[in-house]
Amino acid sequence: MSNELLVGKSTDYPAHKENQRFRGVPSQNITVILPACNQEVSIGSIVLLSRLYADNVVVVNDGSTDRTAEVAMKAGAHIITHEPSQGKAEALRAGFNAAAALGSDIIVTMDPDGRHNPADIPVLVAPIMDGNAEMVNGSRYLNYPGKNAPLFSRTGQAMQAASAKMNFDLKITDTQSGFRAFAASTKSIFRFSGKKVPIESEMLADAGRSGIRITEVEIGAPSPSELSAGAPSKYISGALKTISQDIEANRPLYLYSVPGFALATCGFYMGFKFMEATFFGSASLSFWYTFLMVFLALAGAYMTLRGIVAHSMAGDAKQTDLT
Repeated sequence: MSNELLVGKSTDYPAHKENQRFRGVPSQNITVILPACNQEVSIGSIVLLSRLYADNVVVVNDGSTDRTAEVAMKAGAHIITHEPSQGKAEALRAGFNAAAALGSDIIVTMDPDGRHNPADIPVLVAPIMDGNAEMVNGSRYLNYPGKNAPLFSRTGQAMQAASAKMNFDLKITDTQSGFRAFAASTKSIFRFSGKKVPIESEMLADAGRSGIRITEVEIGAPSPSELSAGAPSKYISGALKTISQDIEANRPLYLYSVPGFALATCGFYMGFKFMEATFFGSASLSFWYTFLMVFLALAGAYMTLRGIVAHSMAGDAKQTDLT
């Protein structure tokens, strides 16, 4: 692992006018974290633009095989290298630790591929600077319910927003946003495990459980052409996968025990009705009826038990990760 800083300026990128929204606000040390893997094309400009709105930029070079680290260092970033790749969760953990070592008051996470505009950093950190929040989620959909958005995109976002409300008790419109701001004091509440769910969802779960104040601000929204670029089936299946992972990790009773109890109830009810009919001599033994009855009862009992065990293990795992 290395942590290097190159002091200097680059003339390879066009000049960018400094954002004036920081004028007149109390001084706070802001560090931007960029987890990056093979992003040599975009990383230089993102680092340079981010430095206009932050005191430090930390690039976690996560197993890159190109010139990502070299370009980022020349642009003036602190470089942390993971060899081999350790994943985004570990990259964020390393970035948060580096930000703490740099004396940061506010930590900003961004994607390094250009989908996030560093000029939105002042908007993102404003609620923390004003003392109104400890975590700010940059949302592409906050004020973009989308008359022009495809139906599948609106459906996917609505499902993920509903999942965030159920799983994290948070009103979040962009659950998978990588553009977020955190008060440095929140560092200890995050597990950075990324084992069962995307790290973006895990951090929301940790934040919701901790009770810190969370708000959303609007950031640049994707254009209709960008939203339409992917196949609807792929987009919806990805959203459903994320939702199921969130429910399994945070509400396993809902995913397993509730439907399992319903199946077991059906199985036992069928068994009761069959026994009743047999007792009165109005029914004879049917293989398929018996098979379905036994299958529903056993499958339902298994799912119910699995949900209870998963719920207990999830609670123990969260406590272990936090300690």
